Amino acid sequence: MNGVSRGLGCGLTRRSANGALLGAVALALLGGGAARAQDTVTLGAVLPLSGASATIGEDQRRGIELAVEKVNADGGVLGRKLAVVVEDSGGRAQSAIDAARKLVSVSKTPVVIGEYSSGNTIPVGQYLQREGIVHINPGSSSPVIKTIGDRSFSTIGLDDVAGKFTAEAVYGMGHRKAVFLAPNNAYGQGVYSETKAAFEALGGQVVANLLYTEGQSNYRRELQRIAAAKPDVIIYSGYGQESATINREAFELGLSKTPWFGIYLSMCTADSRPETVEGQMGMEVNYVGPDGAWYRDAYQKKFGKEFATTFSGYTYDAVMMAAAAINKAGSTDPAKIRDAMAALGDYAGATGPIAFDADGQRKTQPYIVVSYKSGELKTAAR
Repeated sequence: MNGVSRGLGCGLTRRSANGALLGAVALALLGGGAARAQDTVTLGAVLPLSGASATIGEDQRRGIELAVEKVNADGGVLGRKLAVVVEDSGGRAQSAIDAARKLVSVSKTPVVIGEYSSGNTIPVGQYLQREGIVHINPGSSSPVIKTIGDRSFSTIGLDDVAGKFTAEAVYGMGHRKAVFLAPNNAYGQGVYSETKAAFEALGGQVVANLLYTEGQSNYRRELQRIAAAKPDVIIYSGYGQESATINREAFELGLSKTPWFGIYLSMCTADSRPETVEGQMGMEVNYVGPDGAWYRDAYQKKFGKEFATTFSGYTYDAVMMAAAAINKAGSTDPAKIRDAMAALGDYAGATGPIAFDADGQRKTQPYIVVSYKSGELKTAAR
């Protein structure tokens, strides 16, 4: 994987927690090498570039990079170049808040994109709301996010959207007896609640829910409880090295013989050995399939490989929508950008059409069912 700075074409190595370096590189590149602050409109982003979710954070950063290049190729914003200063959260809530505070107080960014984990996104969004800064959530789906306030928007569908799709897909496959496995945090609790309600409304039964504690060295106890429940299907969601550990241990225990359905399957499998997740099914954003070929092609052309997860598209859309809102507002004033964001209407994004509801949340999201085959995600028939 290319380093963060090398991805910007500057020949530097990756430093996992150096937002100032990333910002300086972005300004130098996007401003023509010697850009002055007044020649550049600067946005901010808080991403997990290090820690358990670093693979996803790097994909998110690359989505931002693609969007910045696209915006500037099309003339920039307000006749100026666009830049995004990226700060590393390390996957920790306090670090994420500190990063957001730095973007607001030092970089003076009117818009901040972030984070990934709901447990980090919620306090970051709440801080930005208090400061009067526009917040765009590109990766978290807890229902609590809709309560952040009128300056917070989401380019990703929340758990009610993802949970309904998951329940319908699993039930449509003929599964009636499910076990649910997810991290015991804001994200896991939200996606469990929404998926369970939708699955039971269809006539299915969740016979056990295992919301695990993050940071454990192994998850064999949870997996043994799953085996004892004898489910038709294991519905799960997870990320980073913890998901990789769960998949490896499930494979070793023979649990991979039971059907698995991952919510955001690319996220669930990104750090896992291919043989441990072979045959898993799940849901994904539709640009994994043929409808999103243009974004896949752009990513592959730029970085020489396919995205590891589908989360790069959400940050791409976040930057593109922020740029559109700034141009619509004719200003970098956060209050005017907020009003313009709310009035954007239907936006044709990398992750499908985006329109916001009264709470600033994405109304609908086009998903597809995928399967993991020979190291790749393949579109599956429903």
